[in-house]
Amino acid sequence: MRVALFGGTFDPPHRGHLAVARAAAEAFALDMVFFAPAGRQPLKPGMTVTSFDDRLAMVTAACEESMQQSTSRTQFVASSIDAPDPSGEPNYTVTTLDTLRRQIPEATLYNLVGADSFLALRKWREPERLLALAEWIVVSRPGYSLADLSSLNLTARERSRVHLLETVHYDVSSTYLRERLATGDSARDLLPDAVARYIREHHLYREG
Repeated sequence: MRVALFGGTFDPPHRGHLAVARAAAEAFALDMVFFAPAGRQPLKPGMTVTSFDDRLAMVTAACEESMQQSTSRTQFVASSIDAPDPSGEPNYTVTTLDTLRRQIPEATLYNLVGADSFLALRKWREPERLLALAEWIVVSRPGYSLADLSSLNLTARERSRVHLLETVHYDVSSTYLRERLATGDSARDLLPDAVARYIREHHLYREG
């Protein structure tokens, strides 16, 4: 079984997220992708606009719609594994991957991230352990070069666990998307229908 953790704020989840997950699933023969909204990101405090419950509900809607429309065998699953810690502490990816590893020890585990996030790996908690817990699928992003990873000082073994995904280039700014939504624009060109419907019904992102 080949499983990928796909974390992020997902505020809101958009078509770019689904495109990245589909490309990763196809390139690495993934059986399952866990979409896991982050409760509190340590490197991006205060970045979320909506509640965790709303973001998880939107991710659930996006995954369900995508699965209904897809013929792929890969399952997209919304996960609360990265829900806010009751203590108020940030959510650390190393803890999330460790939990996932214990839940499905038989799986080949991947962590799916954008190039901008991966190139900041040394700022993450326990980077060496992160690279040991899972293999990494690093998605190309405009303005970030994946050609040279020397700044991360990876060992040969660590580098062998990093896989570059350069077949998808769908760059959507969540800030830009929220700005459009704030004006009353439905942004249906960027949002799955189910997510757009949830946003409309729950009056999210609107100014005032």
